[in-house]
Amino acid sequence: MARAVTLFTGQWADLPFETLCQKAKAFGYDGLELACWGDHFDVHRALEQRGYIKKKWDTLTRYGLKCFAISSHLVGQAVSDNIDLRHKSILPAHVWGDGDPSGVRQRASEEMKLTAQAARKFFDSAPATVKKQLHRVVVNGFTGSSIWHLVYSFPPVLPHQIENGYSDFARQWNPILDVFDQYDVVFALEVHPTEIAFDVASAKMAVDALGGRKAFGFNFDPSHLVYQSVDYVAFIREFRDRIYHVHMKDAWFSPVPRRSGVFGSHLPYGHPERFWEFRSLGRGSVNFEQIIRALNEIQYQGPLSVEWEDQNMDREHGATEAAAFVRKLDFAPSAIVFDAQFHQK
Repeated sequence: MARAVTLFTGQWADLPFETLCQKAKAFGYDGLELACWGDHFDVHRALEQRGYIKKKWDTLTRYGLKCFAISSHLVGQAVSDNIDLRHKSILPAHVWGDGDPSGVRQRASEEMKLTAQAARKFFDSAPATVKKQLHRVVVNGFTGSSIWHLVYSFPPVLPHQIENGYSDFARQWNPILDVFDQYDVVFALEVHPTEIAFDVASAKMAVDALGGRKAFGFNFDPSHLVYQSVDYVAFIREFRDRIYHVHMKDAWFSPVPRRSGVFGSHLPYGHPERFWEFRSLGRGSVNFEQIIRALNEIQYQGPLSVEWEDQNMDREHGATEAAAFVRKLDFAPSAIVFDAQFHQK
């Protein structure tokens, strides 16, 4: 069976949920990965409002769509980050509160615990057709990082500063993951600059900091690795038992040196002098065929969720071509040894 092709709704949160459902079906998607912002999925209403979850599933079903994951990137970011005024624009008012950094982190932590409960309640109410394809209950997201600002080691990083950062991460996230375990939900970190894990090596350090607990895994997204020159196919193989969800997202980087570099030069996305850009699928530098082959190797059967970003392309055109690209690209692994028949009599 082909893997479901879904659309991550984070970049579409300006659209009402039903409007996006209608569009996503027309674009060619099998389902949605619901962001916990806009009106796409509200954690508190899911837990407290009678009929809220049923209405979500009824709307999805009416448009022939499924859902296999929810995502809480924005609140998750605040759990371990160094909080400043930038966070106010991405957080719900009740999480931001008065903006006191310690309070923001604590409220974000409690919100993530509630998100695990809401995810379990949401997927327990899923139609049978969804449950048949649902391998685990997944909340995708970010963690933030108290040590991201140390990524370039000058002034020189002090002894144990990095180790202390991972210890802080474990101290902040283990109580959250205890609740995830309690409700049999997994958290899938999207490995990404500004997170506690942003490449293969740092992802391994994050896993080790948490003692290897299985509630913590990854939402694999090659677009954040390719322009760093990280081996994104090796990432799949390294963490084969922790690839809980997959984002299909492309990024392009210049094959020749430019005036700007991998750090972005403070140039906005879409600027012609940037060294790298997110691109619509198939128009960047990611080798998606090798990703599909590696996913087959690890027997990943979850959705392929398009996170569409391309500053210089109409998003509806891009989302439509991305759905077709993924559907054409995906293939099932072989059930036979292709040349074994040579020996049959």
